[in-house]
Amino acid sequence: MCGQRNDKTCTDLRCRIPTSYFNLATCSDYWSSYAEVFDPDTHRSVGKHTGLTNHVERFNATLRNRLGRFTQKTLSFSKKKENHEAVLHLFLLKYNQDMKDRWLTRHI
Repeated sequence: MCGQRNDKTCTDLRCRIPTSYFNLATCSDYWSSYAEVFDPDTHRSVGKHTGLTNHVERFNATLRNRLGRFTQKTLSFSKKKENHEAVLHLFLLKYNQDMKDRWLTRHI
């Protein structure tokens, strides 16, 4: 999800989540928009010490490491949002294929 870190972007994110996921437990950092948008019965804000956001934090670090355009204050950026999203899409396809191949190598 691309956008500013504000209430509108958080609401847009919530709208993109399939309804079948609405009853699942979620965790996030203490960004106030999450508390406004997500159901308090299934969502909780947690600190880094809990380890509950480690997977997404690790993925974000991998993304920033492999794609220069996702680092802060970078010279590698797309002038068009469509190009930025296309590069992200291609990265996700490759990343998911690599994860699948790695899993298959270990389990077959």
